[in-house]
Amino acid sequence: MSKTYATGRRKRAIAKVWLTPGSGEITVNGMSLDQWLGGHESLKTLVKLPLKVTKQLESVNITAKTLGGGYSAQADATKLAITKALVAYDEEFRKVVKPLGLLTRDPRKVERKKPGKKKARRSPQFSKR
Repeated sequence: MSKTYATGRRKRAIAKVWLTPGSGEITVNGMSLDQWLGGHESLKTLVKLPLKVTKQLESVNITAKTLGGGYSAQADATKLAITKALVAYDEEFRKVVKPLGLLTRDPRKVERKKPGKKKARRSPQFSKR
């Protein structure tokens, strides 16, 4: 297999990932993972988790394009997309990532504002007198 493609989503963020056999380079939006996430070590670990679990850190190259949302949601969407791409690359990886919940998309989104409320659920302050 030459190139494997997968998409991941989280909140308003979308990540498109292309996985190719290689030396372990991770490129996101034309930048290295360290440049893209700066000092957010926990998010870097999160993005690399599917690769670490399947022992593919040094054997595949990843090129990702993210749009929408914030950097945390984009990192989570990238993690899901990498996991999906790994499963498409080799079906054996499914047995490893599925029990860890890495194939599950987080369905939580921002709730819309309701009429008569200040936010989605926050009511105007009540005054007795």
